[in-house]
Amino acid sequence: MEISGIISAIVIGLVIGALARLVLPGRQRIGVLWTIAVGIIAALIGTALAAALGVADTDGVDWLELLLQLALAALGVTLLDRVKSRA
Repeated sequence: MEISGIISAIVIGLVIGALARLVLPGRQRIGVLWTIAVGIIAALIGTALAAALGVADTDGVDWLELLLQLALAALGVTLLDRVKSRA
């Protein structure tokens, strides 16, 4: 992976993680770095799922891929928040 790919994964992860926190109700007790990490992982897994489903490369914005990434990030933030609240 090139440096531009790593930088874009961090930026996309930041955006996806922040959007996931915005769509979830209430306060999440995880930090910014955890949010970015969850966002990056969700972006990578969402892209792989979209490619497996054949919806990764469309004309214009890949809305289904973005929705998959957002749903995975919201799930990841929720699970991490629950784990951290029990600790």
